[in-house]
Amino acid sequence: MSEQGGYDRRGAWRAAMACMVCLAVAMGLGRFAFTPALPLMLHEGKLDLQGGGVLASLNYLGYLVGALSCVAIHARASAMVRIGLASTAVLLLGMGLLHGFGAWGVMRTAAGVMSAWTFVFASGWGLRRLAETGAPKLAGVIYAGPGVGILLAGVLGSVTGRWGADGAWLGYGLASVLLSALIWRIFDDGDHHAPAAAAPPAAAGAAAGANAAAAASDARWLVALYGLAGFGYIITATFLPVIARQALPGSSWPDLFWPLFGLAVIPGAIMGARLPLHWDNRLMLAGAYAMQALGVLLSVAWPTVPGFALGSLLLGLPFTAITLFAVRDARRLRGNASAGLIGLATASYGVGQILGPLFAAPLAQRTGSFSVPLLAAAAVLAAGALLFVAVWWQKIRVAARSN
Repeated sequence: MSEQGGYDRRGAWRAAMACMVCLAVAMGLGRFAFTPALPLMLHEGKLDLQGGGVLASLNYLGYLVGALSCVAIHARASAMVRIGLASTAVLLLGMGLLHGFGAWGVMRTAAGVMSAWTFVFASGWGLRRLAETGAPKLAGVIYAGPGVGILLAGVLGSVTGRWGADGAWLGYGLASVLLSALIWRIFDDGDHHAPAAAAPPAAAGAAAGANAAAAASDARWLVALYGLAGFGYIITATFLPVIARQALPGSSWPDLFWPLFGLAVIPGAIMGARLPLHWDNRLMLAGAYAMQALGVLLSVAWPTVPGFALGSLLLGLPFTAITLFAVRDARRLRGNASAGLIGLATASYGVGQILGPLFAAPLAQRTGSFSVPLLAAAAVLAAGALLFVAVWWQKIRVAARSN
């Protein structure tokens, strides 16, 4: 093997691992540490369930704002990643040091903005590096990051939660500082703006117009259907320990289902990235949505330890694989100029996430059960799976007629 080939492998792994840690901090800790912290805050009387739902939705509102703003931001990717990492650590520490619903609301909103910035710019930076080094299948390592962070948040919550919710938040913040320090210098490596997409080759006017219209239609469907995934998973992802504690009172298992979810994300992302690149992203998204729908449904139909465990696995396995498939489809449609479309799709996902807790928490507080919100979430995911199949089939029929 040539020296250059060896360098490429090292560079690819270095970039992939750095981006994995970025997403572990910004997504796994910055966003989803709230899930294991929420039962502690409820137990200590700092929040009620509806207030927890509002804080969760404020975080997802921040994620939406951050995703939309990515379309207009033209800063260096490395600078945006560093801003996101540093701010996430400060905001997590702030949750343990400051008190009051207003302060928490501001911090959770800001954490959402930072997680979106880090996700979009770290993803773009990492995927470009992997393309340059000829290692696109290492994308699965990048998208294992949220699972690593969720697993870490669950374990840290169990350990530092002995000192209450404040201790848990401080533990999350200190972990973010340490992880960010480990990868900080990696983003010095020759950062550059993504090159502009090459102009498509000249074609006959009617054919070019038809191709452009088809691509625009695909982009609209991607943005719309990606939002269904945001709504479908977020109720479980926000309230899983609370739901499990309601179903299994007095059991020691409920705090373990969230780390199990995070653990499942890791192999799911890696396996998703190793699927053949020529497979249609829309069909893979449909399969992933269907798997998550079944996982959500199990928590209602089989509210036992095995049911919650299997449901957590089915929800977690395709969690970031869904993101990977969506990003790949955006790159299929827009090439190196896909950041705007990725931002819009991420914003759509953010809208779904905002609506989920706002819909679920008040209803669960009134009825004493999450059954109806979870059934609605499963139905939305199933509908998304069917629609992706329908969009794919329609394209197949159009292509057959044109030939």
